[in-house]
Amino acid sequence: MVNATLPDLLRLLAIPVFGWAAWHDVESRRVANRTWYPLAALAVVLLVWEGWVALHAPPLERRWFLLGVVVSLGFVAPLVLVFWWFRAFGGADMKAFLVVAALFPTYPTYEVAGWTLPVQQTLLGAFSLTILTNTVIVGALYPVSLFVRNLLAGRFSKVMFVGRVTPWEEIPTAHGRLLETPDGVGRSGVDLDAVRMYLRWRGVTLAELRERAHELRDPATLPDDPNPPTDGAVGLDPNGPEEVADGGTAVQRSTEDEASSGYEDPWGAAAFLDDIDHGAYGTTSTQLREGLTVLATEDEVWVSPGIPFIVPMFVGLLVAFGYGDLLAGILGVLGVAI
Repeated sequence: MVNATLPDLLRLLAIPVFGWAAWHDVESRRVANRTWYPLAALAVVLLVWEGWVALHAPPLERRWFLLGVVVSLGFVAPLVLVFWWFRAFGGADMKAFLVVAALFPTYPTYEVAGWTLPVQQTLLGAFSLTILTNTVIVGALYPVSLFVRNLLAGRFSKVMFVGRVTPWEEIPTAHGRLLETPDGVGRSGVDLDAVRMYLRWRGVTLAELRERAHELRDPATLPDDPNPPTDGAVGLDPNGPEEVADGGTAVQRSTEDEASSGYEDPWGAAAFLDDIDHGAYGTTSTQLREGLTVLATEDEVWVSPGIPFIVPMFVGLLVAFGYGDLLAGILGVLGVAI
């Protein structure tokens, strides 16, 4: 039996919604905007409800409520917008955190089997700030896990904290960014969603691109009536299911051979970007051209899978409901109280 106020009980509805969003984020790196509408509406109702209660509460309770609202809506929400502006995370992550800021201005309290949850609270008392810091801490474990995985596999590279080696057959269903160019490993590679958009627009699979690399590099082979590029999401190919391996063999060439193809627009990369009516995740023709060259010749490539940020957000939310503030707990162990 859980004892709590009705607003706090209603806030538990966020758990299954964020759980579903986290699963969908892992599967497709897409979360529909409509996912957040019910929670946003609930947040507005609860803010009005608890604001009315606080208005008639003793002065100390009123001040605590106002402090939580000010920190949540006046600090956490703008901070999330700043992170999004500088591309620290995507639009879906930004919207999810704005919902968190509105839905959790103050700490909920639950009595469960003699336990009072969350266990660890903070002086500021803004639950959204706790969820934010929990998310950052949980998310920081991801690059550590990539590093350990690469270390154990003996794959040493300057990108081993952010990438993993991926066989070319997995690229059509992989998420993230290519970390290789013909000049070597780096952080300026093409977004794999943009690669899928190009392949769908052109009407070829990656296996076909590899098998016919010398031919398809010629922009004269571009289709007269290209297909819709979609948004690059996995499993949305208008021409049918993804074909990741059909016996295609890479045509091996040196970087010098690729660069000296003689075409003004190798692969038709610039033509593709000019033709589509929206951007391709900030991809430039050079990035796309170099990415296609790498994917046409290499059997394994370094890929940054990125962090499906709603996953650590969901974990941070669960930890917040149960334990509370991880940062406060860590600082407490170090003898620093907040």
